[in-house]
Amino acid sequence: MDVQLAVICGLTFGIQLIGALAYAARIAGVRTGRIAMSFALFNVLVLLSRLSNGFLGPFLASRIEKALAAGTGDHLLGDFRLVLLSATLATIVGTIMVPTVQRWFSTAIGDFQQHRSIARLLLHAFARGGIGYLKQTTTPPKLTHFKDLGKPRGVSLKVILLNVVAQALLTVGVVASLYAGYLFPEYRVTASQLSAIVNGMATLMLFILIDPQLSVMTDDVVAGQVSEPVFRRTIVWLSLSRVAGTVLAQALFLPAAWLVVAAAKAF
Repeated sequence: MDVQLAVICGLTFGIQLIGALAYAARIAGVRTGRIAMSFALFNVLVLLSRLSNGFLGPFLASRIEKALAAGTGDHLLGDFRLVLLSATLATIVGTIMVPTVQRWFSTAIGDFQQHRSIARLLLHAFARGGIGYLKQTTTPPKLTHFKDLGKPRGVSLKVILLNVVAQALLTVGVVASLYAGYLFPEYRVTASQLSAIVNGMATLMLFILIDPQLSVMTDDVVAGQVSEPVFRRTIVWLSLSRVAGTVLAQALFLPAAWLVVAAAKAF
């Protein structure tokens, strides 16, 4: 693995890790009763994710351009599969970190409520006392959360399966469109702009079929209509489905790339 590929995998890891930790923000919002504030603080991490995403595309495109110029693109398929593997590893790590990070968010919400300053919150987090707190609150997921997966959950199995497919399409969208540019170099610029074909389907599924279900359930937990154990069990299911989606992305990678090729030819 060369330095450029390591950087690409690192950026992918960071983006996927932050995405997986969104569930921690939901749990913290439910526990503190301050859902809006929880997501406001989570948006600080989202900014880092979007900044990383801004560099990821050019790095991937540069790798393809260099391969095409040198006529040595046989390694690209393996490279892109390593990128997808880093997404899976990041999602697994993020799932393991959810119990710890939700505690950090809960504390951060209280600190922000008191000081009303993101800058002071960050300074406190990186101070000696803040780092000590981060170490003390680090905890692995409880085994009981996985043993209880067979108990009733807040969303249907259909929603869980849809989340698997949606996460797979989101994971593979950009890399498939860029790889399509290698498969069809005459229209690689067009192909690179067609990630919306893959991502668009996933976005529709998330915002129409999946997110509304989880949002309603979050409100029900705050209102006391759904218990926190059921909510946590649902988060575990959705986290595992996210991991499964990044694994499924490996299988969808080439079909998605050829779909983008077909669309680029049509344009």
